[in-house]
Amino acid sequence: MIAASALLARLLRDRGGAMAVETAIIAPIMVLFSLGAYQVSTLVARQSELQSAMTVAESIALATDPDTTDDLTTLKNVVSTTTGLDASKVAVAAAYRCNSSGSYVALESTCATGDNVSRYVQVTLTDNYVPIWTEFGVGSTIALRVNRYILYGQRTKA
Repeated sequence: MIAASALLARLLRDRGGAMAVETAIIAPIMVLFSLGAYQVSTLVARQSELQSAMTVAESIALATDPDTTDDLTTLKNVVSTTTGLDASKVAVAAAYRCNSSGSYVALESTCATGDNVSRYVQVTLTDNYVPIWTEFGVGSTIALRVNRYILYGQRTKA
């Protein structure tokens, strides 16, 4: 018993190898934090790319007044090309608001005669971000979505 207590006292005084033990405990945690920071920065960068693409879409919509199906298709193709998104992840549609209504309608004919009709184009970008940790069964895919209504004209319905 005396030998065991002497051995324990000697081990408690010995500081050799303490740094190696601390590093073995802290290093995996630091690697995980670094990986997480990288993944979050990549996610934020992709969201920023989608926002920038939406700004391009807005500029094009304001410059062209896309009021025909062909114009809306062209707008969709330009947005798809600038974002690198598959065309199935880009949605472009006409939308309207009657007078000062807070809701949008898909058809201008929904508005009554004499209503002030505001014309919009709705652009929606969707994408999925798959963090690396999902390969290890942690977390899931993150859905990114940017939706904007772009006002390009107003008129009174005859």
